[in-house]
Amino acid sequence: MTKTYNHTTYALLGILTTDCRTGYEIKQLIDQSLNHFWKISYGQIYPTLKKLVQAGLATVETTAQDGKPDRKEYFLTAKGKEALQTWLEQPMKQIPTERNEVILKLFFSRHQRTEPTLVLLQDYKQQLQERYATYQSIEALITQSYKQSQDASYWLYTLDFGKRVTKATIDWCDVTLADIQTEKEEEHG
Repeated sequence: MTKTYNHTTYALLGILTTDCRTGYEIKQLIDQSLNHFWKISYGQIYPTLKKLVQAGLATVETTAQDGKPDRKEYFLTAKGKEALQTWLEQPMKQIPTERNEVILKLFFSRHQRTEPTLVLLQDYKQQLQERYATYQSIEALITQSYKQSQDASYWLYTLDFGKRVTKATIDWCDVTLADIQTEKEEEHG
């Protein structure tokens, strides 16, 4: 039977299939891409890389640098590739549940004045619009700079998911704001 690891382990195995080799490069890729749909803290990276090496899923090559700490580069092993592929081929166990503070607050918003709820939703919509603009910038970067990469199509698929969900949530904000405003006017009308 194959050993199973946590999702952070598999995320780092996947990252090692890219040109990211050092902890710093991995952190940059996480910040620029994965953090939009999968959170990995900086504090998880090095301990997980160490575990990958200990488990034989990756190797590390250390290079001395003048006046700087040694440079450690990580490489996926055949065993690591096999573990990643096995995980990728496993069926989904359950639909992910998103933890969303805005939705949680909205659920209980009957117990406050209408104005703070409207402000909450307007702020949420603004942040979503900023996220959507970020996704458009990432899409331009991928199509301009990485279109030759074998991974580019898959990066664009995940980006398209983010764009569609964000757009749908912006639309939901518009409808919900209008409904709450109408209810408020009817109460005071």
